[in-house]
Amino acid sequence: MSEWKAKRFWIAAEVTEGAEGFGIALDGRPVKTPAKRALQAPTRALAEAIAAEWAAQGDVVDPLSMPFTRTANAAIDKVAVQQAEVAEMLAAYGDSDLLCYRAEQPAELVERQAAAWDPLLDWAAETLGARLHPRVGVMHAPQDPDALARLSAEVKALPVFQLTAFHDLVSLSGSLILGFAAAQDLKTIKALWDISRLDEIWQAEQWGQDEEAEAAAAVKFTAFQHAKAVFDLTHPGF
Repeated sequence: MSEWKAKRFWIAAEVTEGAEGFGIALDGRPVKTPAKRALQAPTRALAEAIAAEWAAQGDVVDPLSMPFTRTANAAIDKVAVQQAEVAEMLAAYGDSDLLCYRAEQPAELVERQAAAWDPLLDWAAETLGARLHPRVGVMHAPQDPDALARLSAEVKALPVFQLTAFHDLVSLSGSLILGFAAAQDLKTIKALWDISRLDEIWQAEQWGQDEEAEAAAAVKFTAFQHAKAVFDLTHPGF
């Protein structure tokens, strides 16, 4: 038996404005999330991106072609109902941040890590008021509790939709500091992604590229770019 697929039933997808934010209506009927909550975006810009996905559907609805809709659903149905827990989970990355764990050798990799990662730790100390310290090896060593508390407060201050996007910026890069750097436009999103993959890039230079690993990384980079787009579109200025 072939898998059932939803068919397009609407002509026009439009943005609506209400007290709770900006919704999407299909021929006047409001779109709901999978949990049957109203799909409401915090900014018109994000709502327009979602509406454009619905407008672009063909005769058969393809959810994989609707990343903004999927992210909005996740924000409303998953993150909003456990916002504190999600914030705590992301803040915990600070205590084991990718940028803090350095190779012992070879010297060229050690130097490359320092050149790429030290400026980001300095930026976090200056901009976020949180100094994280590098260490050699992979064994966990706790960071300064005061620095972690300041980073945690920054994460907890994010509204639901930005926290949803920030989740992917952090989890895909493996770094709380890179997540903040992306959110605050410290560097281009491609530059930050390459910084997060410094070790993988080094290995590929030494031993050659693994096509399967590179394909997986490309998928993750697309998701990283999307997370940045959502974070920007949910800024109050949009």
